[in-house]
Amino acid sequence: RWFTHFYVVSVVWNGFLLIWLFREKFLGGSLPSWIQHVHRALGRDSRSKDTGNEHFSALLVLLLLWLHSCRRLAECLWTSVFSNGVIHIVQYCFGLAYYVAVGSTVLCQVPTNIRNGKELSVQISWYHIVGVVMYIWASLHQHRCLVILANLRKSKSGKVVSLSHSIPFGDWFERVSCPHYFAELLIYVSLAITLGFHNVTWWCVVMCVLFNQALAAVLCHEFYQKNFSSYPKHRKAFIPFVF
Repeated sequence: RWFTHFYVVSVVWNGFLLIWLFREKFLGGSLPSWIQHVHRALGRDSRSKDTGNEHFSALLVLLLLWLHSCRRLAECLWTSVFSNGVIHIVQYCFGLAYYVAVGSTVLCQVPTNIRNGKELSVQISWYHIVGVVMYIWASLHQHRCLVILANLRKSKSGKVVSLSHSIPFGDWFERVSCPHYFAELLIYVSLAITLGFHNVTWWCVVMCVLFNQALAAVLCHEFYQKNFSSYPKHRKAFIPFVF
């Protein structure tokens, strides 16, 4: 349940960045000077030119990231049923810092003073469409899986009756133990596609998510196998048919 704090921070911070980037893109505003200082500190030249649709791509990715945080916050508040598990203070601090850093990472993928004057329709590329479709697909499956997990602890009337763990079935749970973690990885891959495939910085973020979610999935998978003798043996931990 402490993950709720992560998404509160993400909704507020990334929403703030999204508003500023939108103002710069469509209303002729400019980013705050302190954000421009951060850009320069991270090696982004404010005089550099747009090498494609970088500005629009970053705006779209930041919007998707913010929507993702809004959905996850809503799920933490009204969908998920949490046990009495605890979180390590180091992991908690890392989570808070991560959602501040990830939005700033998106913002730093574009120059700070682009004025290319293109129409919005001209800037929409095929990879934007592919990325958004994949994002929606992965998000829907992640939500379904979280609903399945929550329903394991609820009666048919929706009342919470237990905080114990049970074996989930349905949707991607038929193939992997932690499909919600796999969906999280797909969401970040979809954002990499939306940025145009070539953004090395964001692929580093994807790799970070991959290792983080894979580790968590393996631990959950081992927990299921240890505590449930009837646990389906064909299920993988994280990636269907692979891992």
